[in-house]
Amino acid sequence: MEVDAGEVSDAAGAGSPRFSRLLPAGAPASVSEIIEDLGLWDRTAETRARPQVMLNMISTADGRATLDGRSGALSNSADRALFHGLRCAVDAVLVGAGTVRVERYGRIIPDAPARELRRRRGLSDEPLACIVSGRVELEGDIPLLCEPSARVVILTGSEASLPASAARVEYIRTGHAGRCELPDAIAELGQRYGVQRVLCEGGPHLAWQLLAAGLLDELFLTLAPMLAGGEPSSGEALRILAGGELVPPRELELLGVLSSGPELFLRYGVLAA
Repeated sequence: MEVDAGEVSDAAGAGSPRFSRLLPAGAPASVSEIIEDLGLWDRTAETRARPQVMLNMISTADGRATLDGRSGALSNSADRALFHGLRCAVDAVLVGAGTVRVERYGRIIPDAPARELRRRRGLSDEPLACIVSGRVELEGDIPLLCEPSARVVILTGSEASLPASAARVEYIRTGHAGRCELPDAIAELGQRYGVQRVLCEGGPHLAWQLLAAGLLDELFLTLAPMLAGGEPSSGEALRILAGGELVPPRELELLGVLSSGPELFLRYGVLAA
């Protein structure tokens, strides 16, 4: 999902889009009110084997997750407001290295009022920026790595490391031969960093890997009101999942529906296989 550093949700909700609450039914709400209702920053004392993992993606009505290789053309101001609102409520943001390159990831919470909101919620100023990378090959000019305040964790099966950068970079090394063992890596995020909730922002290959490994708990899916066509096999018309067939298919439980103009925002629970 594309990151627009110039468009950050207002931490107080002022001037942000209004959403109709269709399920459960309720009065129209701002992003701040919607995120407050989710309560994702609430700490739990229960012992979990791993953090909760949520996936946030956008798709056309016919299933395209990208146009010309990027998700930005699918998004509007309401989708971006929810995108940034979710970032303000989690411990870590997880993304694949390919998406970091294509979308030119920058600082996760560039807005000072949003960082203050996180502090009031008992969270760190910014979520950990977690990148899944097989070969640990990221260009040094990626804005996130050039940000001195950024704390980046590379999840990898490689022994390679990035050249020195302005960002603080640490590593979780699980697996071998460049293949990251995601179950072990996600568990270590909880054990080493105290992470309880992770927001994955894609891309489609990482989303598929999380689902196939039984690591995905919830899906936030924006349905953009457009039809794009194209063949997923071309590599230029990716769906929100890119990988082999899931047998059996994973079932979803509808937890919530919002709308803003012609756009729909769906929240699903992912049922165990």
